[in-house]
Order: sequence, then structure tokens, then C-alpha cells
Amino acid sequence: MTTMNRTDRLFVFAAFLIQVVLVIFFALRTRNLTAALRVGWIVYALGIPAVVVSVLLIRAGRPWFVWLAGFLYGAWAVFGYLVDVARPLEWRSPILWPVFLPYVLLYLSSLMFYWWPLATIRRPLWFVYAVLFLVSTVLNVSSHF
Repeated sequence: MTTMNRTDRLFVFAAFLIQVVLVIFFALRTRNLTAALRVGWIVYALGIPAVVVSVLLIRAGRPWFVWLAGFLYGAWAVFGYLVDVARPLEWRSPILWPVFLPYVLLYLSSLMFYWWPLATIRRPLWFVYAVLFLVSTVLNVSSHF
């Protein structure tokens, strides 16, 4: 097993912080939608440190597949903030495809780019993240019903 350097630790911290916050948010949303809506902006606000981490990873010479996640998450956060908080749209039910498609694609691609590089850093982290992703996905989907 390789030793993690500073940039590896930074990436791992960002990936897990975002995923843990998502699990907490989706769990809250399944129990108390009103409370979740009041704190939902925090999920989007994480886009700011995500982009900062990506910039630091670029400056450290990390490959594109490591730093891309933060930019994707940041783009998703801006888009999500606009359609959910700043100028709320009813886009989930019925599905408004011009909003739904970019929202879901940016969300899933950002999480995948946090997940996949973990296998190159420490394989066990990849499995832990997979479990967290599964939990957040189940909570997310179930909170819409």
C-alpha cells in the first residue's frame, strides 16, 4: 500500500466530506423536508471549497482525472443553487428535461470523479466511498417519494 502525500490526503478529504454531507442531507430530507430545504444551500456551498481544492491539485501537477471532480461539483452547485434556491423552478415533478439532464449529469459525474481516483490512491477507500455513494443514492431516491 502506498503512502498518501499531501495532495492525495486533500483529495480524499474533499471526496469524503462531500459524500458524508450528502448522506446527512438526504437522511434529513427523508425525515424532515422543511429542515432539509433550510440547510440545503450548504450542499451547494461546498462547491466553493471543491473548486479551490481542484485548483490546488492542478497547481500540484495532479492528473486531470483527479482535479476534474471539484470543477464538476462546482458547476453542479452553481446550477443547482440557481434552479433550487435563487430562482426556484418546479423541475422534478413533472420532469423538466432541460434542467433535469444537466443537473443529474453534473451531479453524477462529479461524484464519479471523486470516486474513481480513490482506487489509485488507496483501494479500501474506493470501497468505503462506494458504500457511502450507495447509501446517499438510496436516501436521495427514497426522499422523493
